[in-house]
Amino acid sequence: MKKDIKHVEFVKSCKFPEDYPQRFIPEYAFIGRSNVGKSSLINMLVNRKGIAKISSTPGKTQLLNFFMVDEAWYLTDLPGYGYAKRSKKERESWDKMISKYLTGRPNLIDIFLLIDARHKPQEIDMRFMKNLAINQLPFTMVFTKTDKLKPEQLAVNLDTYLNEMSEEWEELPPYVVSSAQTGKGREELLKIIFEKNKLFGGD
Repeated sequence: MKKDIKHVEFVKSCKFPEDYPQRFIPEYAFIGRSNVGKSSLINMLVNRKGIAKISSTPGKTQLLNFFMVDEAWYLTDLPGYGYAKRSKKERESWDKMISKYLTGRPNLIDIFLLIDARHKPQEIDMRFMKNLAINQLPFTMVFTKTDKLKPEQLAVNLDTYLNEMSEEWEELPPYVVSSAQTGKGREELLKIIFEKNKLFGGD
């Protein structure tokens, strides 16, 4: 029998490190450019409607949103980056909040970086990934919205993306191909999480 998610509970929204949940259990962060389909992917992953709030307006998530899954691990929904319609001051505040979280959370096991599979490599994503690597933070690329592409176009887009990355990266980070609409990639994502939970010492 495959392991699955039985219970998901919203814990809290917060901004500052002193307010983060205190249990030392595995934690997984989800982040990406605004409107990349993050909320839809999270809902698909935990198999619950409306756990992460979906909006047609980018920039909806403005705090760090922590969820407890099966009393065993945290899922953290981070604000999207690169949303131009927010003020410079707001964007800088978000960037600072995100950076503090990513670099200062010792139980953060993996960062799922969402990338829209329909587009060519974006400078903002490339820069974000480089910063993660510089800070030695583990991450997995998750290509989203793949249901909106024909299989041959998806293959071309992925090859283009990975080939461009290989020009600068000695070793490419792991990646998962996903679709919130079809459920594609869910089992792969859960496998990553459950295996890393074991290494952490969880179930």
